Amino acid sequence: MTTSIILSTGIFDLLKDHIRRRKLSNYNQEKLVQELRNARQILNKDIPADVVTVNTKVRVKELETGLEFTYIIVPPAKAKNKNHTISILSPIGVAIVGYNQGAELSWEMPEGLKKFRIEEVSRLK
Repeated sequence: MTTSIILSTGIFDLLKDHIRRRKLSNYNQEKLVQELRNARQILNKDIPADVVTVNTKVRVKELETGLEFTYIIVPPAKAKNKNHTISILSPIGVAIVGYNQGAELSWEMPEGLKKFRIEEVSRLK
C-alpha cells in the first residue's frame, strides 16, 4: 500500500518544479514522482496539524543510528542557518514534506540511503 502525502497546491507545484530542474538523485526523483502521483492536494489552511509543510517544526529520528534532529521547515527564500531554519527544498525537507507524525520513510541523502521516522510535528505561530 502506498501512503498518500498531503500537500497544498503551492507546495505540490514547487515540488514538480524541483523535479523539472533535476536537482534530485534518480532514486529520490522516482520516489518523489510516485509520491506526487498519489498525493492529496488540499488548501493550506486545511492541512492537518501533524503533517509536515512550510512553517512547521519537525523532530525526525534516523532509524539506523537513533539520532534525532529538529528542523524548522520554511519557504526557500526564508531559510537561514543563523535562524536554524531549512528550506522545504533541502534534502530532508523534500524527503519529509507531506508526511504525518509517526510516518517512516527512506530517502537518499548525500551520505547514502537513510530511514527516518517523523517523531513530532508542530506548527509555528
